[in-house]
Amino acid sequence: MPAPLSTPLISYYGDDLTGSTDVLEALSSQGVPTVLFTAIPDNAQLARFADYQAIGLAGTSRSESPAWMREHLRPALTWLRDRGAALCHYKTCSTFDSAPDVGNIGCALEIGRELHGRHCVPIVVGVPQMKRHTAFGHLFAAAQGEVYRIDRHPIMSCHPVTPMDEADLRRHLSRQTSLDIGLADIIALGMSDIDSHVDTWHQRHEALLYDVLDETSQASVGRQLWRTRPNTGGFVVGSSGVEYALLKEWRRQAVIDTAPRFSNPGSVDRVAVVSGSCSETTARQIRQAQADGFHGIALDAKQLASDDTAEAVLENSLTQARRALQDGRSVVLHTALGPESHQAELPSSSRHQLGQRLGYLMRELVRLERLTRVVVAGGDTSSHAIQQLGIQALTTRLPLPETPGSPLCTAYSDDPAFDRIEIAFKGGQIGSDSYFSKIRDAG
Repeated sequence: MPAPLSTPLISYYGDDLTGSTDVLEALSSQGVPTVLFTAIPDNAQLARFADYQAIGLAGTSRSESPAWMREHLRPALTWLRDRGAALCHYKTCSTFDSAPDVGNIGCALEIGRELHGRHCVPIVVGVPQMKRHTAFGHLFAAAQGEVYRIDRHPIMSCHPVTPMDEADLRRHLSRQTSLDIGLADIIALGMSDIDSHVDTWHQRHEALLYDVLDETSQASVGRQLWRTRPNTGGFVVGSSGVEYALLKEWRRQAVIDTAPRFSNPGSVDRVAVVSGSCSETTARQIRQAQADGFHGIALDAKQLASDDTAEAVLENSLTQARRALQDGRSVVLHTALGPESHQAELPSSSRHQLGQRLGYLMRELVRLERLTRVVVAGGDTSSHAIQQLGIQALTTRLPLPETPGSPLCTAYSDDPAFDRIEIAFKGGQIGSDSYFSKIRDAG
């Protein structure tokens, strides 16, 4: 068994909550005890997880401006840096969707690079486990069993807030930062002298994008990330592909032990789902849940976001949901059924408020109906909804290998209604059509 570490293997900041639980699942399911905090913890909260090998901090930067990042992201990354981990990871979505004014990854790259005093920052986006692939710097992603270049992806190319209209990730980032970004492409990664090439690129460029096409190239990237980390701790940007790559190298070097076994918590009679996702993937999941017996409640996003009408919407939807739950049915409350929703027309402040009010609905349903398992769908929604729930930390309760990225988690809170509740946070593009039913039935 590997010897205990005096400092964490890795710390990370997730740019939204569902992205943060994606990393939580990837690490913990492979034998790296991981805790995800929802805000910078106090000493007592941190001490509760003192022996954990990975520390995460869930954020909201994916839906925020560069000005917000400079004010709020810097102290968060500073706190993570000071945990003394071998690597600090700024975690992005695997679809890398971002824009100069919303979720600017280039801005985050610059902040982390400065804080860590690192000349060249690695960037890893491809995650074969989630059917995300990078080749010659271009990003590809699957949808309904087919793989598309990201700028031709049927969902991400028309994302309502940050549409991906450029597959070349270096060109995409050039709109967000002036840093010089090199490329370790799929051919170079297979060369026998790749180490010398990477060392040269680290001296020449201010950031280095690594291709990850398959698990073989992923293993090569993991070796480079671990080999080139500075003694004082490094900084890396990218998706959970960072962790999947590192896990291969850690296992090869026996840094970590065998993967743990998770006991299945079993099914529950009722779950509540709140969804602010505009994704067609989530729309299919909502329709399937209704076919599986869930009671669906459609909420008008504009009315819910408006201070003039929100109270009436909340009262009415809460009454409907409680009635269904008391009848023994699960419920799904949703503000959209796919990208055709007018929700995307709302300003960012209203979208944040939408998430907070969905969080309020979830909070009241848990307290009033004594629910023990719930789901929040939508990356931005989850990030703002959790602020209403009084949850301080999350650990993995049950990984879902068939739909990696949105595990069932255990929550920790000072509020007895939420302490040890089982909760899943699902990104818009994540999960099979039967995801909500699988959460109710525990797989």
